[in-house]
Amino acid sequence: MDASTPRTDRPEPPYHVCFVCTGNICRSPLAESVFRAKLAEDGLADEVRVSSAGTGGWHTGSVADHRTVEVLEEAGYESAHSAQQFQAEWFDGLDLVIALDLGHERDLKNLAPTAADAAKVRLLRSYDPKSAGSPEVADPYYGTRADFDIVLEQVEAAVPGLLRAVHEDLTGRRAAAGSATDAAGKPGAGGKAGAAGKAVADRGPGVDERPGGADAGRMETAR
Repeated sequence: MDASTPRTDRPEPPYHVCFVCTGNICRSPLAESVFRAKLAEDGLADEVRVSSAGTGGWHTGSVADHRTVEVLEEAGYESAHSAQQFQAEWFDGLDLVIALDLGHERDLKNLAPTAADAAKVRLLRSYDPKSAGSPEVADPYYGTRADFDIVLEQVEAAVPGLLRAVHEDLTGRRAAAGSATDAAGKPGAGGKAGAAGKAVADRGPGVDERPGGADAGRMETAR
């Protein structure tokens, strides 16, 4: 198990966000790197763990696509990566599972062992208020370098909203833990799909919830 693989024994830090795309070499590692950097800037690196995975295992162990690496490094983000496939048993150790397109969202919810686990699955662009009507981060794999630049732009536009939601969830957990400590002399625990999920639910998806993403058919065999 590598450093980014979700675990079910709830290691520290306790809050865990996992980004998921198709093969874990283009979109999700890019989102993982950007979100990790923003967590560090916001002082949350020690409280939030971030990882990424793919719905398929075609590229397990591979580095990120060279165009993802180029875009990340030129923007000042880290690019080290080893692809992995998402596993159903990870849900118990995750707080948010961030899908990059509608196909990933569908597949992840179908994979979730419980309704509570399925509720952890969110579309990344649902955290970008300007993305209504365009819910997906499009697959750049068969495109050009310019398509990877667009992915970075979409990720950077959504990450602030995701970061605010996670920050609210952590604040709620700290408050709950403090109240429990005062009342019972021992730490309490916050709910797993708290403000981060509620922030999206209250706002409403505002997007087309049709099953499958634009790349769902062609990518199942190509990647």
